[in-house]
Amino acid sequence: MSATRIRDRVRAEGLLREDCVVVAMLSGGRDSVCLIDIAVALCGAEHVSALHVNYGLRADADADEAHCRELCGQLDVEIEVVQVERDADAKGNLHAWARELRYDAADALAREQDALVATGHTATDQVETILYRLAASPGRRALLGMYQREGRLVRPLLGLTRGETADYCRERGLLWREDESNDSAVYARARVRHGLLPALEAVHPAASSNVLRTAALLREETDLLDALVDAELANDASEAGGAGGASIAIERLRAMPPALARLLVIRLAEDAARGFVPQAGHRVAEILALATRPGRAELHVGGLVSAVVEGGELRMVAIEPRAQY
Repeated sequence: MSATRIRDRVRAEGLLREDCVVVAMLSGGRDSVCLIDIAVALCGAEHVSALHVNYGLRADADADEAHCRELCGQLDVEIEVVQVERDADAKGNLHAWARELRYDAADALAREQDALVATGHTATDQVETILYRLAASPGRRALLGMYQREGRLVRPLLGLTRGETADYCRERGLLWREDESNDSAVYARARVRHGLLPALEAVHPAASSNVLRTAALLREETDLLDALVDAELANDASEAGGAGGASIAIERLRAMPPALARLLVIRLAEDAARGFVPQAGHRVAEILALATRPGRAELHVGGLVSAVVEGGELRMVAIEPRAQY
C-alpha cells in the first residue's frame, strides 16, 4: 500500500485532523516514526510535538534519542526528551514501570498544550495484546483489545499492520531504530509474537484478522452491556429516591440474570477502585450470602475493594493497602 493511501486511511479515521494539536510518543521505532510523519502531514508541523523517553536501560538508548532529535529536526517538530534512571534494586515489572512513566509524561505535556496524546500502536500490536490478555487475564475485557480513543489518548494507526508502517517509512525515506529486546523470549509479548501467533496462523491463515474482527464485535456489544448496567443502577436509584449509581438493592441484585449481576458487581467495584477489578464478578454468590446475616457484613472482592452489605443494600468501598515492612 502506498504512503498516500496509508495517510488517507488514517485521515478517514478522524483522529488526526487539520489544526489538531498532538503530542506524538516517539520511541524511534518504525511505528512511531510512521505516526509522527503522518501527524505532521495531517495536522501541520506547528501543531505536532514529540515526546521521547530515554530510560538509559540499553546500550543504544542515547543513539535512539539522537535519532529522534534528528528526525524531529527534519520534520520541524518540537521534541521533549525525558531522561530517567531506574534504581538497580528497584522492584516490580520493568515494562510496567516504563509504560507508566512515559504515559504520565505524555499526559502532563498534553495538558500543558491542551493536546491529544498519539501512540503508534498498530493492528499487529492489537492482535498480540488480545492474545496475551486472553492467556493472562480472565474475563471479557481481555478480548476487547485497545480502543482507538480513550480520553486524550488516540491510536491513529490501529487499522494498519506493522508491515504497512514499515512500507510507509521506506517509501518516505524515513529511517527507524530497532530494539532487539522486543524480540527477546524473556518477555511474554515476544513469545506471543514469535510462538503463539505463528502457531495460530498455521491453523488458519486468517487468524489475525479473525482476532481483530472478534474484538471489534465485542467492543460494540460491551457498549450495549454497559448501557444495561447504567440503566439498572439508575432504575434502582430512582425507586430508592436517591441520586444513584453507587449502590444496588440486594433483592434487585438477587433477581437479575447471573451475567447482569456479575457485570453490575464489577462496575461497582471498579468505580470504587478507579481501576480494573474483574475478579469481583466471581463473588456475587458470596455477596448474596452476606445479605442473610444481620447487621453490616463486608467481603474483600479483589484489588483494594470490599463489598459492604447493610440495610438491604450493596455498596463497594476502597480499602487502604497494607503497609509493607
